[in-house]
Amino acid sequence: MTSVTHICDGAVVAFHYTLTDETGAVLDDSQGGPPLTYLHGAHNIVPGLESQMLGRSVGDHFSAVVPPAEGYGEYEAPGPQPIPRSEFPDSADLVVGTVFSVRAESGQEFNVWVTQIEDDRIYIDANHPLAGKTLTFTVDIVSLRPAHPNELEQGHPDRDGISG
Repeated sequence: MTSVTHICDGAVVAFHYTLTDETGAVLDDSQGGPPLTYLHGAHNIVPGLESQMLGRSVGDHFSAVVPPAEGYGEYEAPGPQPIPRSEFPDSADLVVGTVFSVRAESGQEFNVWVTQIEDDRIYIDANHPLAGKTLTFTVDIVSLRPAHPNELEQGHPDRDGISG
């Protein structure tokens, strides 16, 4: 297996990140845990971040500003819609932020997020919670290796990520 010195398609990349919004509020980070590992070129991370990873090397530290169109998309109407609580299974874990997979009449599956809970209504939204937001990822590239053939076939790194 050949080595990889720069991020390119077919590379397994591990990185730490801090994600902030337009106000600088921290939305997520990998600090204190294992790095995030992905297969470059397989669309495992948002497109705007993946494109800014290309050509980077282990040890690189940088900020990537990702506009909505290259992140989680533009926010689209109609926004949150009320659904009677009775439409949800009794066993459903109904908390703000819960994601459900639903099937449209056309048969297409898509995700919806719980945005608000009232006594008899649950509001769901097909927009990702980060839709419409410009995001900034502060990134530290930790490690890099060529993907194994099975990883290329499955489209993501093996469970053990960067090892092996």
